[in-house]
Amino acid sequence: MNYERKWSPINTDEIPPPVVPGIYRPKNRVPGINSYTRRKNIRAVLKNGHLNIESKSKQRQLFSNYIVALVEARWRWTLLNFVSAHTCLWLFFGTIYWIISYNHDDFSSVPTSQNASKTIPCIRNLYGFTSAFLFSIEVHTTVAYGKRAITLECPQTVTAMCLQCIVSSIFQAIMVGILFAKLTRPRARTQTILFSRQAVINLRNDKFCLIFRVGDMRKSRILNIKPQAYVIRFQTEHKQMNISDQIELNVDVDECEQTFFLWPITVVHWIDEKSPFYKLSAADLLCSKIEILVVFEGMIESTGQSVQARSSFIECDIFWGHRFATMIGYDTERMMYDVDFSKLSEIQQVDTPLCSASEFSTLLSVLSDTSREFTTSHEFNEWT
Repeated sequence: MNYERKWSPINTDEIPPPVVPGIYRPKNRVPGINSYTRRKNIRAVLKNGHLNIESKSKQRQLFSNYIVALVEARWRWTLLNFVSAHTCLWLFFGTIYWIISYNHDDFSSVPTSQNASKTIPCIRNLYGFTSAFLFSIEVHTTVAYGKRAITLECPQTVTAMCLQCIVSSIFQAIMVGILFAKLTRPRARTQTILFSRQAVINLRNDKFCLIFRVGDMRKSRILNIKPQAYVIRFQTEHKQMNISDQIELNVDVDECEQTFFLWPITVVHWIDEKSPFYKLSAADLLCSKIEILVVFEGMIESTGQSVQARSSFIECDIFWGHRFATMIGYDTERMMYDVDFSKLSEIQQVDTPLCSASEFSTLLSVLSDTSREFTTSHEFNEWT
């Protein structure tokens, strides 16, 4: 019979209850639901793939940080900065043209008689700040309506116009580069790559394995997929990993080849002698602090760009003695395969030993030796 033990170590002085066969999981943990315990745990990588890391450096590059912030910001903020920067640039040079014309006393004459006067203005048909602002826009956009034009009377006006042409070209190149980088970046594509909310540990072919699933909701395929997994935090009663260390886990892909991502795949890490979880039992998992970073890399079929999606699993996201439910079926009416992404994180309980992989391997070897001795003894008795 299966017995389910629900125990969460709140007081360290409390003696934990004995481990009995069956399904072992923490208290107040429901499959598929983010409980308050799960939200309280500290992660280096959030479930959506964002890094929960802040880099502090004395060297600050404001310009490069501003460019990166515009690329990574939402479209509304990028467009707002785009409009604000253009307006500020026009106002800045419009103010310079107005100051030059004001110092030259070009606004003292009446607009109707300015062209008929003997004095030559710095800029023709410039009557105030509004006209200076419009002239700044015309210089930047090279509209040139034909009314406002500079003269040879003021060399500073020629210098200001040349400076505005240079600054406007640099500014336009930067803005176009930001928009192009924002349009072609594959970050939006990673939002459609889904990871299962939890990972499971069960028994396959008399071997313990850690399993999680990855699925793609778009019809455009991802080629040359490469799932990877790293342990970035591993702390138990017997062993503690340095926070700066990263241990790579050997993972395999079920259901398909790595060159073609046809439907959701199952990524399996075999817990063997090289695995850091080899001596980890179900009870140790509850008392440990573990974080596994999973990375999914591939190439977008339509654009040929590389894409990388990230997620993480902590000790509250790893379910011992479970397996994933089937999410791929065949629709006989439409004569096509049906993939139900609502079952991507659906799990089912299975009977799994609560001991560690090391203890289970030792037990299998003892049983194998005992069975071999019994067979040899039985054959010897029959021969005699």
